[in-house]
Amino acid sequence: MTEQQPEEWPDRSREDVVAPEPMPEAAGRTPQPEPERDLEAVPEAEPQEPAVEAKPPVQHAAGDIEIPDDVDVLEGEAAPTRRLVAVVVAKFNGEITTRLLESALAALDDVGIARSQVTVVPVPGAFELPLAAMALAKTRRYVCVVALGCVIRGETPHFDYIASEAASGLQLAALETGIPVSFGVLTCDTQEQAEARSGKGGDAVRTALEMADLFSQLRQAAVATG
Repeated sequence: MTEQQPEEWPDRSREDVVAPEPMPEAAGRTPQPEPERDLEAVPEAEPQEPAVEAKPPVQHAAGDIEIPDDVDVLEGEAAPTRRLVAVVVAKFNGEITTRLLESALAALDDVGIARSQVTVVPVPGAFELPLAAMALAKTRRYVCVVALGCVIRGETPHFDYIASEAASGLQLAALETGIPVSFGVLTCDTQEQAEARSGKGGDAVRTALEMADLFSQLRQAAVATG
């Protein structure tokens, strides 16, 4: 009986080992090398447009007109007068109306009207200005009436009613009596706007005196031609 030799494992240590082939890339795509990244680089800030300064609001200014030389002209001016001047001032928003009154008195001083000729009448608010102006004008003691007040817009329609009634009431006082009544009531959206215009009392004085002088010239012209 012949012994069978045990089978031995084949020796493959000398065989060449081939690395596995890489997986094919997706069709139509060519692998691109990744760009090098600079970890220390800081992205540049986007340039910002220079800030544009806000232009100040345009203020109302006294205007002028050109009149042909071949027509008669009747024009009043803010001139001194021997008669009395009444100033009605609202106490509401008193910080602003006090400045309006100071401006009005300074304008009267500049024109040459003595303090003894000036009567100041404080009233509760702008709504009461027309009633006081009407009462003063009806006395015929005053050459004109200057109305000063301040109404600032709030969250309710109160502003619209007060501002409208003050304007129409002061106009009515002038129309019914024939005495000039100037509108020196500030109607503003904010406290800042009111403070910026608190010197407008002088404008109201000059307007009233100019109209008073115009009315005086009209009466003199009527007498001369009558």
